[in-house]
Amino acid sequence: MRATSSRGWMLIALVLTVLGIILLLQNFLLIGGTNLLMFWPLLLAAAGFVILLRGDLLATSGKSFGITRGSVVSGTLEVSAGVVDVRGHALGKEGRLIAGQFAAGARPSLSVDDNHARLRFDRAAAPLLAWGDWDLALARDLPWEVRISSWLGTVELDLDGLIIQRGQIGTGFGDIRLTCPQEAFEPVRAQSTLGTIRLEAPPGVNAHVYVTGSRVFRTRVDTARYEVIAPNVYATRDADPDAPVTEFHLSGTFGDCYLA
Repeated sequence: MRATSSRGWMLIALVLTVLGIILLLQNFLLIGGTNLLMFWPLLLAAAGFVILLRGDLLATSGKSFGITRGSVVSGTLEVSAGVVDVRGHALGKEGRLIAGQFAAGARPSLSVDDNHARLRFDRAAAPLLAWGDWDLALARDLPWEVRISSWLGTVELDLDGLIIQRGQIGTGFGDIRLTCPQEAFEPVRAQSTLGTIRLEAPPGVNAHVYVTGSRVFRTRVDTARYEVIAPNVYATRDADPDAPVTEFHLSGTFGDCYLA
C-alpha cells in the first residue's frame, strides 16, 4: 500500500512542478501568450492516475484491521458497500474472527450477544473520495450469516472453506461473483439489477441452483458441470453423494448468469 500511495503523490508533485515551471517562465517573459487555464485538465489527469495507482484520492484508504474471536460461536456480517468493490473469503489462520482492509472511517461496528457477533461496515461512514476496495476474511470454523449490498460496485465472495448459515447479496449496477461453500444451512440468494452473476462450484459440492429473471437476463451453463433437474433449476454433476445440498437462488434484470 505504501508503494502505490507514494507513486500517486509523486505524480501529483510532478504535475505541480510542471505548472510551477510554466508560471516561472511566464513571469520572466520567456514564454508568452500562454493561457494557464488551458492546463487545468492536467489536474484531472493526475487525479485519475492516482485513483488507478492507489485506488482512491485519500491516503486514508486500505487500513488493515483484525478482530480476535474470543468466545464467539456464530457471526453476522452486514456490508453496505455503496460505490466500492467488496471481496470476501476465508481466513488463512485461526484465532481471529475477521481481518482485512477497509476505508478508514468505516471501521466496523461490533456487538456481541450470547456469543453471537454482529459486524457492520457502512460506506456512508467512509470519506467521500476513499474508493479503495474492501477485503474481508472470515473465520472458518463458525457459521456466518452474510448480508452484502452495493449499488455501484462488484461483490466477489469466495465462500469455499466457510460455513454459511444464510446469505443475501445484492447489487444495483455491478457484478456478483460467488464460489460455493461446502455447506450452507439455508439458501444463499444473489440479485443484480444490471450486471453479471457468476457462480463457481468446487469439485464435490452438492449445489442446487435456481435461476429467475427477466427476458434480458440470460443463463449460460457449463453442461459438463451442471445438469437440468427442473425448469431453471440446475444441479452439479460431480457432487459428493454424502455432501449436504447447498441451495442458491440467483436473479437479475439485465445481464447474464454464468454457472461454472
